[in-house]
Order: sequence, then C-alpha cells, then structure tokens
Amino acid sequence: MVNAAGAVIGGIGDNNTQVNHFHSGPLRPIADVGAPAGVDNLPLRAERFVGRATELDRLDTITTGSATVVVHAVHGLGGIGKSALAVEWAATRPHGCTPIRWITAAGPGEVQQGLAGLATALEPELATVLPVEQLAARGVQWLATHTGWLLILDNVDDPADIAEILARTTDSGGRILITSRLATGWRHATIVSLDILTPAESLDLLSGLLTTGGPRDLDGATELCTELGHLPLAVEQAGAYLAHNPATTPRDYLRLLTGYPAAMYRRAGAGTGEHRTLARIWRVTFDRITAREPFAVDLLLTLAWYAPDTIPMSLINELADPPTINAALGILAAYTMITIDPGSAAVSIHRLVQAVARTPDPTDTHRRPDMIDQARDRATTTLTAALPATLDDPATWPVWRTLAPHTEALADHTAVGTGTTETAALLNEIAMFLTGQGLPGRAIPLHEQALTDRERILGPDHPDTLGSRNNLATAYQDAGDLTRAIALHEQTLTDYERVLGPDHPDTLTSGNNLAYAYRAAGDLTRAIALYEQALTDRERVLGPDHPDTLTSGNNLAYAYRAAGDLTRAIPLYEQALTDRERVLGPDHPDTLTSGNNLASAYESAGDLTRAITLFERTLTNRIRVLGDDHRDTLLSRNSLAGAYKSAGDLTRAIPLYEQTLTDRERVLGPDHPDTLTSRNNLASAYHSAGDLTRAIALYEQTLTDCERVLGTDHPSTLTSGNNRATAYHSAGDLTRAITLYEQTLTDCVRVLGEAHPTTVTVRENLATAVAAQRE
Repeated sequence: MVNAAGAVIGGIGDNNTQVNHFHSGPLRPIADVGAPAGVDNLPLRAERFVGRATELDRLDTITTGSATVVVHAVHGLGGIGKSALAVEWAATRPHGCTPIRWITAAGPGEVQQGLAGLATALEPELATVLPVEQLAARGVQWLATHTGWLLILDNVDDPADIAEILARTTDSGGRILITSRLATGWRHATIVSLDILTPAESLDLLSGLLTTGGPRDLDGATELCTELGHLPLAVEQAGAYLAHNPATTPRDYLRLLTGYPAAMYRRAGAGTGEHRTLARIWRVTFDRITAREPFAVDLLLTLAWYAPDTIPMSLINELADPPTINAALGILAAYTMITIDPGSAAVSIHRLVQAVARTPDPTDTHRRPDMIDQARDRATTTLTAALPATLDDPATWPVWRTLAPHTEALADHTAVGTGTTETAALLNEIAMFLTGQGLPGRAIPLHEQALTDRERILGPDHPDTLGSRNNLATAYQDAGDLTRAIALHEQTLTDYERVLGPDHPDTLTSGNNLAYAYRAAGDLTRAIALYEQALTDRERVLGPDHPDTLTSGNNLAYAYRAAGDLTRAIPLYEQALTDRERVLGPDHPDTLTSGNNLASAYESAGDLTRAITLFERTLTNRIRVLGDDHRDTLLSRNSLAGAYKSAGDLTRAIPLYEQTLTDRERVLGPDHPDTLTSRNNLASAYHSAGDLTRAIALYEQTLTDCERVLGTDHPSTLTSGNNRATAYHSAGDLTRAITLYEQTLTDCVRVLGEAHPTTVTVRENLATAVAAQRE
C-alpha cells in the first residue's frame, strides 16, 4: 500500500496469494558456511586431450597474482573444444583454487539452477525448503563472501545472464572462467580465443583414440581430419566410431561420409560448420548404432528435446525395459553421443548433437519427419508423467526444479503450430509452478505457447483454453504488466460467462481475479463493484461458509480499505475473521491473514492501540504455527513495525524494520519484491526520524534495485521514485525534488493513468514542492 508520501509500507496480501513455504529455522550467516568435501563438480576430463598449450599457458598467466576476482572468457566456434579446455585447465594446472564449481550457463534459467545447485551442495538441508530463486541468491552470496574458489560458466549465450554474478563477486578474490561462442561483450574479462586444431593436433587426437586398444590401420586418417575441419568434437566422434568398429579404417569412414552427406551439410552456410561437420557423421554413426541397438536411436532423438545437461533417469527409465535402456545408454556413451555422470547417473548431450537429432531429414532413415515428431511426443509424455501430484508441497520442489528447464527446452524447440494438447498441459503446469516460485518472467512464454496451442487445437471456448487465458493474465499481473493483465482478464470473464454461465465456479473465480487486477491498477470503483458482485454470487451459489466466499469477503474489505472507506472495511474484516475462526479454525493460515488485515484496517483508522495489540498477537501466532522465517511471519513483523512507526514509536519501529530487512535478505534473497519493500520501509522510518542521510541513500538503492529487478515502469518502481523525491524535498533540495517529481509524474501518467492513487499522490507532492520554492 502507499502512505501519505507515497511510500510502500508493507502491503497486506490477499488470502489467495499466500501459498509459498519457506525455511522454518534460522539460516547460518553465509560467511560462516564452509565448503565441505565433495562440493567440486568438475566434469570428467576428455579421454584424450591434445594441443592447446598456448591457451593453457595464457590462462595460467591471467590467474597469477590477483587479489580481486579474475575473469577470463574463452570463446570460439561451437564444438571447438572450449569446455574441454576449461576442464583440462581446472583439473591439471596449478591455479590453487578450491572449491571448483561448474555451471552450464546457456540461459538465465540454467544459471539460476547452477547457483541453486551450489547452495544445496554447500547446505544440502536447504534443498527442499527454499525456492530456487532464494537458493540461487544464496549461492551468489557465498561466492561474494569467500575467496579462492573457481567458478566455470560454460556455454554462456548472453553476457547479461551472468552480469549479476560478475558484479557481486568483484572484490571476492575468486576466479571465473567463461566459455562462450561470443567473441564480444566481455568488457571486464580477459579474452582467450580458441581456434580449430592444427592438422598435426587433430591427427594426433584421432590416432590416439583409434590405437587405445592396440595398433590400427590409419590409412586415410590425414584426409579424414581435413574433411572433418579439424573440429575437436567431430574428430572425437569419428574416433569413437572407428575405435568401436575395428574393421573400419579412416579411409572407409571417409568414403561413407562422401556417399552419405547429411542434409544439414548441404544446406549449411557460413559460420555453421559445427552443424555441418556433425551432420556428416550422423548417417554412419546411426547405421552402426541401429545395427547394434535400434532403440538407442529412438532414445537419442527423444533426449534431443530436453535441456542438454543433467537429464534425470526419471525421463529415461519409462521409455523401455531396464535391459533395453542400459544397452541403449551404453552404446550411445561408447560412441560419445552422450555422457553419463557416474555419481548422479544423469545424462548430458552436447547441444549440437541435439540440434542435428531434432532436425528432420526425409533422406535419412534415422531422422524422417515422422520420427522427429514421435520423439517430441515421447519427450512430452515422459515429462508429463514425471510431474509431481501437487505444486504446493516443498518436498516436491526439487523435482519440479529439475523438470522445469527440460520443459522450457521442449517449448523452445517446438515449432509454432506443432504443439499438442499434451504439450500445452505440460507447459501450463510448469508455468504455474514457476509463477508460484516468483518467476513470472520464465512462466509467461510457457503460458503464451500453451494458450496458442489450445486455441488452435481446442478452440477459443474450450475450458482448458479459458484456463490458459486466465493463467497468462495472472502471470502478466505478477510481472507488473497490468495493461495486458486487465485486458486478458476482461476477455476471459466475458468468455466464461458466455460459455459456462455466470454462476459457474470458474466464472466466479474469473470475476474475482479481474477485480484483483483492477485494484492493483488503482481502479477501485470497478474493483469494488466487481468484488461486491463476486461476494453476492458466491454466497448464493457456494454458500456463506465456503472458503471461496470467505476469500471474497476478505478481498472486498481490502478494496474498501484501499478506497478509504473504513466504515465498511472494518466490520467486513471483523466478520471475515470471525467466520474463518469458526469455519477454518484459529490457526489456519487464512485466519491468521484475516487477523493481520483487520489490524491494518485499525491502523488506517487511527486506532493504534487495537492495531498494535492485534498485530502483536498475529505475529506471535504466526511464529508458533508457521515458524520464524515463513513469508507470512516476515509480513507480520513488517506490519507491526509499520504500526509502531504510525504511533511515533520509532525506537521500536526502526530495529524491527532492520531485523525484517535482514531476515528477508537472508530468507527470500536481496532482490525479492518483499525485500525491496522492507528496504523502502526502513528508509521511510529513517526519514521519519530525521536521519535524511541514511534515508536518501537507502531510497536511492531501493529505486536502483526496483528498476533492475522489476523494470522502470513497474508500479513499485514508480512509488520508489516518488519516495526518493520526497526525501530530497524534506532535505530542502527543492530543485532536485521538483525535477524528480516531474519525471515520476510523467511516468505515472503514462503507465498508471491520471486517476491512479500513486499518480494523484505524486501530483500533490509536486504541487507542494513548487509552492514551497515560490515562498
């Protein structure tokens, strides 16, 4: 909510938004968390590593004698051996770093998963109790507060995906090694360029792989290396095939390549040599694999639709019986088409292999279009079967987190217009989990794709289509995109009324959701009218004691309070609390939420004695029922600090705000929206205490964080801009205050509209500042 100066002071969430579970005990200070044995996760070294002496020496030189973080980026063509170089250097050179952590960093989701993996490796007990964004934040915090470590960020596609890691670890004294196809964008890194092998090195590599088991006929080896473009990945794959087939010589292999050129080789353009080279050996490799174990090709085509790393056995074991699975994995590993982690048994595939395996080729008996479609459908069915039964049980979160990146990869690789109803259902489930984890940015593309497929296949009026439309609107709202959220909620409600009827429970829920969006946008007139209608309809259709009806009463009371109509808000809150105590029990989380909301209404009415008493009681109950670190408990602590501040008791308010900020940073992470709110609230308390130096600094930090995390046009960012201007106003810097007010007002009008409460507040503050300057 917004105070008189427009500051966020601890908004009270609706009952139906408080569903997350958090760690119930205190976390150790991150600086005190050591790195136990077994934290290293460096992949296995290449079976045979050749050349690269200059590049290895270059990395040694770069990492010598620095007390701050050292960042070096190895770039080059896909398949050029960047990852192999990183493993070789980390495993064999005297860099002195420990622990060594490897993160596949091809996108923000993989970076986040990797950082979360670091956190759970350091503190395994947190794996089932903290959402992935908190685990990732804790991983970064550990890097920032420790020294001597080596972090390898492999296959980075966008420097922005790792920018926060680089920024947060600047003074840590650790080492960061980046591998990427990108040659530019590494402003703070020393660049190491990696080229193809020399002819002598590629011949050495191929010969070594072929003669591991004894002498071999190497006729044609030099020509084969030339044909393969001296690309390490292609040479290694050819060598593995020849090693597995002693009767085949390099010249025989070369003839097969000449006789069966891959379609991708014929179509490849400049800069896509890695695809061309891989495609050239596919037909030969697949012929041999099929002859030995036909199912192995089906398995590989299926795995090609997942994320390339850490494919769990749960996505493999159901595809066939155990002997068939084992035989297929064994032959694929023998041909280096996959790698298997002995510790976790998870499977990884190079993304270039996946790219070829997903590409239909009518001339290739192993990659016919119908086979590619069947593989995609198998991947979808297997992912769907692996989903846990519930979204809300923290014990299932590790499974959801494991499946999410593979589902995102499936969605990314599915061509427009080819998705199925099963694909849409899978994307919808994963997207709802991501939204519940506070990751609407990752959820929105999945919801959009699910909606598109359901509209195409089922039609615009199917209940599943309507559900997808509602879920997408909610994700837009969570991301702060209220314009799109409202438009889509309005369309969804109209469709529900027309298709299911005005009294269907889904229709009533849709009306409630639209009212919530109106309220978030500051359109309280429409929000209140719709909440009133929703309450009346739910009482009539579901009965007065149905949980949805009780939620509607709570939501309507909140809207009345937001509109300043405390005469109607307080009795309705009191009735909601009484009803929930009677129906749900005094310790139910919804009942505790009603108690907190009623206390906030008392505070708004100036009845601080009753407000503080009820806030204190609710906080005590939440600590007892939910634990100290539950998100609702932290909300109660923030609310109580706000009541102390309203009562002028800053000696109790400020320490409680400081404690809440510290706890939220520890439990939720520094960038969680609740943490940003706490930072703002503490600045407001400093402001009230006349400590403008600390207030302004904290307001500036909060605004910067809001812009980075939420975006420049998010309502909370606009409120933060108003708060900063107010602090400068109080400090007597009217020129700067007026400039900031004017900028914020322009943005509020553009984003929120003329009548939004935040816009009105900023306009009033600007007028006051202008009048003061004229005096």
